[in-house]
Amino acid sequence: MRAVLFDFYGTLARWADAATSNYATVFAAHGYELPDDVLDAYFERYDGVEHAAHSESKAAYEAWVRCRLGDLTSACGVHPDHEDTVIDALRVSDQGQMVAYPEAASTLQALRREGLAIGVCSNWGWDLEGPLRQVGLFALIDSPVTSARAGARKPHPLIYAHSSTSLGVDPGEVVFVGDSWGPDVQGPRGAGMTAVHIWREGERGRQVPPVLSEGDHRIGDLTGLLGILGHT
Repeated sequence: MRAVLFDFYGTLARWADAATSNYATVFAAHGYELPDDVLDAYFERYDGVEHAAHSESKAAYEAWVRCRLGDLTSACGVHPDHEDTVIDALRVSDQGQMVAYPEAASTLQALRREGLAIGVCSNWGWDLEGPLRQVGLFALIDSPVTSARAGARKPHPLIYAHSSTSLGVDPGEVVFVGDSWGPDVQGPRGAGMTAVHIWREGERGRQVPPVLSEGDHRIGDLTGLLGILGHT
């Protein structure tokens, strides 16, 4: 293996205040309810889509984001007169304070000492450098790639190809680490990468982790990655 690609949110970093940076909280503050199944359907609708036309500029991408959020507010019965206000609040929520997981920096440093290239491949907005700097990890990343700039959202194959190319490696030389099953395990596996599923028990409640396929791995935090890399 020559490189490791990481998902960002839920893998390297999290919201400092999960209650504030939470769409359901935003809707509730404006007198509306956001059911879990509606939110799940919203993310599922856009995962894996190619959107090159919306990635031609930051302004074009932001317009698309607001259009998508308009679909979400409509699904929750937000009155048209309140739509822009709720969307503005959701966008503020998207820019909330973040913190790195405690073991993130030390794990990245250990990987760099082993001579591995390190990238981030994330379904994220136009700017990932700012959040990476905020959590103190930017200097440890060789290439951050976001769906907003790549023009495709995980698990679309284009974003994995873009990410591996940005590191100068072939997909078969990449270990992909992330917390989401489709975007971070099934997608990378399909692209020819070795998939490592991070499952933080404290954040999962009573959920049961999906069954791994042959060649996949699962870790409880990022420190578990170091042992896996010695055997891939």
